[in-house]
Amino acid sequence: MDREVVEAIEKAGIDTTFEKSIPVLGIQVDGRGSPIPLGDEVTVVAGEESAVGRLRRISDLWTGDARPPDFADGPTREYVMFFAVIERTAADYCSCTGKRTRDQEFERLYNHLRRRPDGADGNPLFSYLQAAARLHMSLRDGSRAEFEAVARRLTRSARTFSEGYASTNYLDLALTRVLEAGA
Repeated sequence: MDREVVEAIEKAGIDTTFEKSIPVLGIQVDGRGSPIPLGDEVTVVAGEESAVGRLRRISDLWTGDARPPDFADGPTREYVMFFAVIERTAADYCSCTGKRTRDQEFERLYNHLRRRPDGADGNPLFSYLQAAARLHMSLRDGSRAEFEAVARRLTRSARTFSEGYASTNYLDLALTRVLEAGA
């Protein structure tokens, strides 16, 4: 957890308990509508409120040695918000940019996130997925094992929805439900 991020978000009137809403990342686009990759400084949005915060690297946010449960049947109640912050960011990114990200690309990006949590990628979506994990881990303590298990399950979800190279089922079926639910 990062107290500075929590305080900056709460000062703007954003609930960090996840009881009223889920804080999400503002999607940045240039004048042509192309996504701008995120750096350390991000805009966090919840409803009409917004705050700017500086996020630390994922590896700097790992705390403890907690072991995650098996996510074979999806996220458990304790981890729903971790998944929701990342998947809501992915859904918002695709919605705001008009990008029809393919299932195989989501699978690749989630796997890359797990393997290289502080790394970079040429696809701007990676910076948003990474920032979403950083945001959640700034608001809640999480171990390396928990982070890796969440990223591994997201990879598996994208793979499960895939029906081939051009498939966008993960976006069309799973992520669209996240937006509709207002998660």
